[in-house]
This record gives sequence, structure tokens and C-alpha cells, in this order.
Amino acid sequence: MRRLRRIKILATLGPASSDSAMIRKLFEAGADMFRINMSHTSHDKMRELVETIRNVESNYGRPIGILVDLQGPKLRLGSFAEGAVQLHNGEAFVLDSDKTPGDKSRVYLPHPEILKALRPGHALLLDDGKVRLIAEETSPDRAVTRVVVGGRMSDRKGVSLPDTDLPVSAMTAKDRADLEAALATGIDWIALSFVQRGDDVAEAKKLVRGRASIMSKIEKPQAIDRLAEILEESDALMVARGDLGVELPLERVPALQKQMTRMARRAGKPVVIATQMLESMISSPVPTRAEVSDVATAVYEGADAIMLSAESAAGKFPIEAVSTMNRIGEEVERDPTFRSVIHAQRPEPEQTVGDAIADAARQIAETLDLSAIICWTSSGSTAMRVARERPKSPIVAITPNMRAGRKLSVVWGVHCVVADDALDQDDMVQRANRIAFRDGFARAGQRVIVVAGVPLGTPGATNMLRIANVGSDSDADF
Repeated sequence: MRRLRRIKILATLGPASSDSAMIRKLFEAGADMFRINMSHTSHDKMRELVETIRNVESNYGRPIGILVDLQGPKLRLGSFAEGAVQLHNGEAFVLDSDKTPGDKSRVYLPHPEILKALRPGHALLLDDGKVRLIAEETSPDRAVTRVVVGGRMSDRKGVSLPDTDLPVSAMTAKDRADLEAALATGIDWIALSFVQRGDDVAEAKKLVRGRASIMSKIEKPQAIDRLAEILEESDALMVARGDLGVELPLERVPALQKQMTRMARRAGKPVVIATQMLESMISSPVPTRAEVSDVATAVYEGADAIMLSAESAAGKFPIEAVSTMNRIGEEVERDPTFRSVIHAQRPEPEQTVGDAIADAARQIAETLDLSAIICWTSSGSTAMRVARERPKSPIVAITPNMRAGRKLSVVWGVHCVVADDALDQDDMVQRANRIAFRDGFARAGQRVIVVAGVPLGTPGATNMLRIANVGSDSDADF
């Protein structure tokens, strides 16, 4: 199951893709990792999906990562006496703490934290931005707003606040329950919604206690302003373009996507580009030309992974959507200009032994045209450091830790093999050669470079390089 592309594919599971046969087909079509969205999934169903994915993983003998996406706070209006009203431009509209059903002049807002944090001039976006209000008078009990963009408004529609820093946790009681249920199944990644500050991630990390890695979803303007502190606390980023496009001008999102991709790469942490990548394939077997270009742009930017949401979860053509992403990734990476674009974006190595070794491995591999860079890694950090360099040579990660292998399923260019730890350096090199030969990364007579930490099995101790010749068969004495 060697992939012919470096960028990874993350597929969301749902009604269209929840049985064993479909998950197997999605993996064969190119999905490297699966997302379970807790906004639409019960604990029992989540456990069933995790078990199914693990069975597929066992059948193919290759680590498959599982990402559980927490719902986060859902801010919504109350109800209307007649079920819906029409808001007109220029009219006043009041949001208050009165639980009485609303009318065309007011409605209950069951979130006192919003009323306390709102200030005159702040915008309120209702129903995914279809209706826009501006606060004119605010108090802890009510906010008088002016309708800037009117429209029909009905019960329980969502509220977004692009200008307001809300003093609320990124995790609700539901999220905490979902988190514990997910961690009990041994999932690999947690996607944290509604992140506004680094403290939100730190709070989640205390609950996770190292049992999974945390991917922060960047979907709010407040997160953009504090991106450095959020990235510092996070294990990875997800560029949630859909929500960003609601709370920010749409024209800002492409630039922010590029900035976040490069920022995450500089930090050596995975970044996933998400939302509406092949949206038309929910109902069509082929994407639009614009969608193909959008996916290709993420590949050229050097993102670690691209994600399918409703396309694979609820669409009519989930396998075709994954196959299409797979073909786009392969084609872009065959483009002669791809390497020059990736090279131009390469960050300088940090002043650590691990980064210096990873940078040297890339340079040596390119200078000598080596067939592969093989990383022995206990925690996955060695492979992630090498992936940060976006080398031309394939990256093979060998780890004795299945958990590390699953974590690496979202990391650019890493083909992971779970195997017993090496006995010593000679054993490490010989087995690296055998695996490179077996999995088709090197032929007899070709050379590979082996990267590891000595003493073996020490997490994060990347400090060794060794060039090795591959023998004529998998049992040869190297």
C-alpha cells in the first residue's frame, strides 16, 4: 500500500462511509487517515467506527490514523413565536436575556457570556453569515443592534462573533464526555474546535494527558491574532476555511491559508487544509475545475494533508472523491516545477541537533541521489523533523510503536512501518535496507541514508546519519 504521493488524505466518515467494506475501499483509494465528527456521531457509533478502522489496519498491515473532531461550543439564537421572522436592512433588532419567544423586533439569546462581552460596533453574523447585525447599545442583559444585511431568521440559528473575544472554554460538557469516550478507544488525534487562545489548547492537553495528539482548528479571527501561541501549544493545525470564511472576508482566507501552512512547516508540525475542497462531488462524480485547482494549490504549498468532509461522509461518490484527491496529489508532485516551489518555501533549520541532522540528511540524499531517507523513530519526532525539510527522496519511518506510526499518518511524505526495535546500529542498518527493498523504495545496489537517535529507543534524540548500500534481496547480508 505504498502511496505515490507525499501529501496525505484525510477522509471524514459518515452515513455514506461507515461500513467495513466502504472504509476498506476508501483506504485502497488513497485515504491515509479517517476523521470522526462528534457533532453527528454517538459514542456507540464512534466506538464501532474505531473498531472497523483497526480491523482494516490489521488486514493491510499499515498504520491508519484516527482523528476525532470535537464539536465545540454552539452559539445559537432562541426561538420565535411564529417560527421565523424577516429582518430588514436598517431596522433595530434586540438580543436579550428574556426567554419569551421572539418576534421581528427581538429574540432571546441563551448565552449571557455573549451579552457581557459585546461592545458597540461589534458585528454579529447569523445563520452562517447570511444575516449581519452591528451592535449599537450593549449591556449584560441586552444588546440593541442594527440590521446591516437582512434576511429570514428562524429558530435556533447559529451566531458568530468575529469581533468579540468570548471568555468561554473551547470545550463544553459534551466535548469532555466525547473526549473521554474517544480516548478510551485509543484514537490518535483530537481536533479541537472554537480555539481562541493558547490556553484553550493547554486546557485540552491537561485532559488528554498525552493519550493523543491535539490538532487545533483555526476557524475564528481571534485565533489568527494569537496563532503563534496556539501553534506553540498544539501538535498540529487544521485550516478550517469554512468557518474562517464566515467570520472573515472571504478574500482574506487564501492568504491566511498560505501563512498558516508556512508557519506550521517552520515549526515542524503538521497542517491540514480543510473544508469544501471537492464540495461539488457531494452530488457529482467529477469536481469543478476550480476545485481541482484549489486542491492542487494546497499540494504546491506543501501542506501535510488535505481533508474531505461531506464529500466522503454523506456524498454520493465518496470513493471517487478520495480517488480524485489522490490523482491530483500525484499529478502535482510529478510537475517539474513542484520541487522548485517546495524548495523556495523551505525554512531554515532550527539550532538543534535534530534539525541539523534532518537538514543534513536531505542535502546528502539530494547530492548523492539516494533512494530513500529511512528514519528509526520511537516517538515519531525523527520522521517529523525530516518531513519538515520536504526532501526529494521518499521518507520511510520505522518504529516499534504502533501509536507513533498512526500519528505519522498525517505527516507529509512519511511511509510508516511498525517493526521490532533494532538490537544495535548494525541491525538497524540491515533491517532498514531490507524494509526499503521489500517495500519498493530501493533496488539492489542503490543507496539509502539512515537517520536515528543513539542510544536507540530514546525519544527525540536524533543524532546519527549513516549511508548504506542495499543488497540483492531481502535476506542478503548487508
